[in-house]
Amino acid sequence: MADIETATLAGGCFWCTEAVFLPIRGVESVRSGYTDGLTSNPTYREVCSGTSGHAEAVEVRFDPDVVSYATLLDIFFATHDPTQLNRQGADEGTQYRSAVYYHSEAQKHEAEAAIARAGQVWDEPIVTQLRPATVFWPAETYHQDYYANNPGQPYCMAVVAPKVVKARQKFKDLLKA
Repeated sequence: MADIETATLAGGCFWCTEAVFLPIRGVESVRSGYTDGLTSNPTYREVCSGTSGHAEAVEVRFDPDVVSYATLLDIFFATHDPTQLNRQGADEGTQYRSAVYYHSEAQKHEAEAAIARAGQVWDEPIVTQLRPATVFWPAETYHQDYYANNPGQPYCMAVVAPKVVKARQKFKDLLKA
């Protein structure tokens, strides 16, 4: 069994990103949180103000013997719009930026390749940032498993659910049994 690895990804609202990765085979856990900011232990209110510098992100713990980092990146680029600068749909601000935070030089090279692959698919230029991973601050408890716990919430129905459906259709061979 391989060591569990970590991927840190920011693709807009972390509720969406978390819900997309949770059902993927080989994903051990997904935590919503904040990274790449100016303050320690930020709150949701601080991050949403846009003044803390943090991105809403997810920390994906995965078994690379089951699902590769490259595959996770392909899922990431297929389930958010990496051409939108500091926004995803109606969610706007630097906290909604698209970014890959690499944990090793190998991950950096995989991310560069994934960005190039994404550039072949999207009509507009990819604006996803590629940065070294920094401290990841878990979001408040009520943000964890948000979609699973709140499927009837209007944002979940209008924004999260369509992304989850898209991911499940496009990556159905990668879903947990």
